[in-house]
Amino acid sequence: MSTSDNEPGLYAAREPIFPKRVKGTFRNLKWIIMAVTLGIYYLTPWIRWDRGPSLPDQAVLLDLGNRRFFFFMIEIWPHEFYFVAGLLVMAGLGLFLFTSALGRVWCGYTCPQTVWTDLFILVERWIEGDRNARLRLHRQKKWDLRKVRLRLTKYLSWILIALATGGAWVFYFTDAPTLLVDLIQGTAHPVAYTTIAVMTFTTIFFGAIAREQICIYACPWPRIQAAMMDEDTLTVGYREWRGEPRGKARKDEPEDAHGDCINCMACVNVCPMGIDIRDGQQLECITCALCIDACDDIMDKIGKPRGLIDYLALSDEENERSGTEPKNIWKHILRPRTIMYTSLWSLVGVALVVALFMRSEIDLTVAPVRNPTFVTLSDGTIRNTYEVRLRNKHGEDRPFRISIKGDPSLRVSLEGTPYETVTVPADTMKLQRVYVLAPRNSVPATSQSSGFRIWVEDASNGDRVYKDTVFNGKVK
Repeated sequence: MSTSDNEPGLYAAREPIFPKRVKGTFRNLKWIIMAVTLGIYYLTPWIRWDRGPSLPDQAVLLDLGNRRFFFFMIEIWPHEFYFVAGLLVMAGLGLFLFTSALGRVWCGYTCPQTVWTDLFILVERWIEGDRNARLRLHRQKKWDLRKVRLRLTKYLSWILIALATGGAWVFYFTDAPTLLVDLIQGTAHPVAYTTIAVMTFTTIFFGAIAREQICIYACPWPRIQAAMMDEDTLTVGYREWRGEPRGKARKDEPEDAHGDCINCMACVNVCPMGIDIRDGQQLECITCALCIDACDDIMDKIGKPRGLIDYLALSDEENERSGTEPKNIWKHILRPRTIMYTSLWSLVGVALVVALFMRSEIDLTVAPVRNPTFVTLSDGTIRNTYEVRLRNKHGEDRPFRISIKGDPSLRVSLEGTPYETVTVPADTMKLQRVYVLAPRNSVPATSQSSGFRIWVEDASNGDRVYKDTVFNGKVK
């Protein structure tokens, strides 16, 4: 079935958004947050932290080769992944807390998509000019020398930013200075070049090309946020009862013929999502508050009070319409929902801190060898074999003494050494085969297995850990 040329199409091409530059409190706050977050991201891999001669000196390092995570004085091993899980839980609870109190402030200020999009728009504005200049350049059909020069300069700048972003990412996974030299010399691992290429492409596509489309169509959070917000949530809104009807007052009209909104479109022109906040709460709004700065500037110019667009709570609408005093801001923020999120967030944080400081510097796992379960030697002695994994979390080699407690007839022997002490290198795990032996007459004929305890003691400072296991075997 053919479609008539006169019928409207079902798909409309995307119209690029060119936000206008704005000055004000919230714009300044976004500049500060952008500078701080980007500074942390780009500079953190270059911070050094002395952990001793046998450990890396990079302050923050995801050492995938040795399956460890270093964060300044903290070292997380694979079996301690619950610390990472706990941090993710705290991040989720923190997101719920801030959304329930202040709307999508994460999206508007600290989301990586928002931060990098702000950076790309800033560069675009520096090169091509403010909103009107960029609009004219976009609508210009002829590609003259000026347009080519501006576009090439912009694209090259974007590529350099994206390349630095991808490069900074790989520096978190290995020693940054060494990797930088290898990258320049062309001797780095292909995985590093591939990762940088992928990160460069995705950074340009997300932050420079797709921009608001990622927030609207790819990100699930706009659809989840409604469950986190209620009538007491402070979020960016338009005081419709004060601004309507819109329009500029004429000399022949009464003073109250129009509201405070003069329909200047300043709030729309600065919005990075291209929406009109005066239409009410919308899925696209990221609560960046730039429309507040733009509207306040117009209100100052026409001699009207600020706050036509402001952080509002739906529960205050009735009071403001009637002219009574709205709730105190802290009554909106401190309410049962936010208190619950804060309590849960604090509880998880305290639990992680306690677990971090209570963890032992020695880690021990014991695995009995099951094939065979036990061996009877020529003199009648019964021998059990155990695979003992000793993890030394210190920055220097430590001697670990292995002993057993339980049946006094049992004795221990270590493979590869006549002594009961084994040296474990700094910050590594050593697999040690341990034999536990019982003389012929010491094992009851009726006993199939008996329990005992393997102790490991750090001979340097006396720290001790243990694991319970069983001894198998009986006399026939």
